[in-house]
Amino acid sequence: MKQLSLGKTGPYVELLQSVLKKYGYYDGNIDGIFGNMTKRAVTEFQEQAGLYPDGIVGKRTWGVLTPLINGYFIHTVSSGDTFYDLAKRYSADLRLILSANPQKDPENLKIGEEVIIPIQGGIVPTDVSYSYPIMNININSLFVRFPFLRRENVGKSVLRNDIPAIIFGEGKRKVMYNASHHANEWITSVVLMKYLEDICTAYVLGEDIFGIPAREIYENTSIYFIPMVNPDGVNLVTGELSDISGAYQYARKITPATLPFPSSWAANIRGVDLNSNYPAKWEEARKTKFSLGYTSPGPVEYVGTSPLSEPESRAMAEYSNKNNFALTLSYHTQGEVIFYIFDDFDPPMADEYAEVFSSVSGYILSEPSPLSAYAGYKDWFIQSFNRPGFTVECGIGQNPIPISQFDEIYRDNLGILTLAAAGE
Repeated sequence: MKQLSLGKTGPYVELLQSVLKKYGYYDGNIDGIFGNMTKRAVTEFQEQAGLYPDGIVGKRTWGVLTPLINGYFIHTVSSGDTFYDLAKRYSADLRLILSANPQKDPENLKIGEEVIIPIQGGIVPTDVSYSYPIMNININSLFVRFPFLRRENVGKSVLRNDIPAIIFGEGKRKVMYNASHHANEWITSVVLMKYLEDICTAYVLGEDIFGIPAREIYENTSIYFIPMVNPDGVNLVTGELSDISGAYQYARKITPATLPFPSSWAANIRGVDLNSNYPAKWEEARKTKFSLGYTSPGPVEYVGTSPLSEPESRAMAEYSNKNNFALTLSYHTQGEVIFYIFDDFDPPMADEYAEVFSSVSGYILSEPSPLSAYAGYKDWFIQSFNRPGFTVECGIGQNPIPISQFDEIYRDNLGILTLAAAGE
């Protein structure tokens, strides 16, 4: 974790403000600016934790904050400890403790061994600019709390960041949900990560999610979550990418003065629109976008030099070919619409799924405009497999959609995410 002090800015400051607010130390805006109010909150937290109250978040302060961010404590077993007693001591759910420690014998805990104690409350923050490092913190925490999850690597980005896939379930039917093809649509990554956390929790507690038993979904389906297809671009937009880096300077140089920077940036870090880089009438997409002036790398709409020219889109295609998904959901913003048609293809059950998704979300079924009608992931998936593929456009307004819309977006999409997995 980065050392934070007065004057610092960025997603880590937002994460700090978020966790301090969650535990009652901070009541200001989560704005990513380490000002005097944030310093006072840090100082109060340090005093309560028995730390030197200098208002600087260094190694020791992060060490105390980390369990609160991760959502679990590591407890060293003492004589007489039982999971039941530990659940009472930490105000934790016994079922979550048992799930997080599958290799431990609840009837014979050994003195000195470490056990995971999941604490109450969510892990995935829904009030911060969701950068790639923050997502990875959450992924690592989820794997500790829910060791039944599996992880694979889809591929790497231009800047060699891993593109992770997290797998929930053991069913033969595979579905895949992806988000953040476009950098300034990073709120969609929060949607997928929050849903992953919620369905895992429901599975452990034996609860329903959107009226369907989570354990039923786990047994019948494998959900492949790819929450951030474009990590480099997301880091640029959220402020995680250093403004002295070559990648940042290149992106700034090729952004027209008429567009705000970096908030207008949708492309990967090389300036290619990943959702216009798939071999699904790519030539038609190129013709249309070139006619509108998108002829070279930039923040939006440039299709690249050839289909799958980019490591991110190429990795997505290869991973999809390897896994033979029954259905895919691609999350974007904005407009509250669902696209599911490509060219003359008519995948079985696509119409039925589309009607159900529209009904449970309130989103309108639509056909894309000529500018975005070709070369998207959804288009390529339908063309390649003749199976249902959907682009779901969340939220209303200008990208990046403000995180304040998250709760409404999540409520709208809970049914889509669940019914796509349940096959209903």
